[in-house]
Amino acid sequence: METKNKKSHIDVDFFEDLTGDISKPDKQSLEDTGSRIQAIREEKKISIDELSKLTGFDVEFLSKIEKGKVQPQLGTAIKLSKALDSAFGRLVSGVGDRLYSVTRKNEQKIVARSTSKKGQKELYTYKSLAPEVKGRHMETLIVRLEENPEDDMSVHEGEEFIYVLDGVVNVKIGDDRFDLKQGDSIYYLSTTPHQIVSKKGKSTILAVLYEG
Repeated sequence: METKNKKSHIDVDFFEDLTGDISKPDKQSLEDTGSRIQAIREEKKISIDELSKLTGFDVEFLSKIEKGKVQPQLGTAIKLSKALDSAFGRLVSGVGDRLYSVTRKNEQKIVARSTSKKGQKELYTYKSLAPEVKGRHMETLIVRLEENPEDDMSVHEGEEFIYVLDGVVNVKIGDDRFDLKQGDSIYYLSTTPHQIVSKKGKSTILAVLYEG
């Protein structure tokens, strides 16, 4: 006979201790990504009009990113890194200078992202777990997802692995859609149109992105 209050085999307290509370990043951290993109673009002697042609993003949108008014989603940042012939990690968390990285819980770097072109709706917040490693081709992140009623998809080079730490995550891969719960995971090629959002309220995932 089953008991009604059967406990989950997953230690929820462990994940709460792992993720902690992803607080709001300060204004400076929001501006860093845009300023890094601008610095790399100018370093490569690429005009914003040329970058627009290389990526397909309009000049106004790129200008807002560089000024810190809009925070690009990860797919957008990866496209920009490819166009600028620069490591994705350099754009989102700076240049690393170590052969390895041990990241303590209180050292996790917080960066906010927004898929809104006007920058009015924040759709996820993440902690970068190993920004100090130089020449890295992988980014490991703890991401706090929000709901997203829009059905826009992301497409870029690379591969992604997602593991759900808490909440229910709605994943759309091509024409297929899945609800992933705590302990579920998914691995996919980023060249397939995809969208990862929280189904209701907030959800937390561990995400590993490989640039390819």
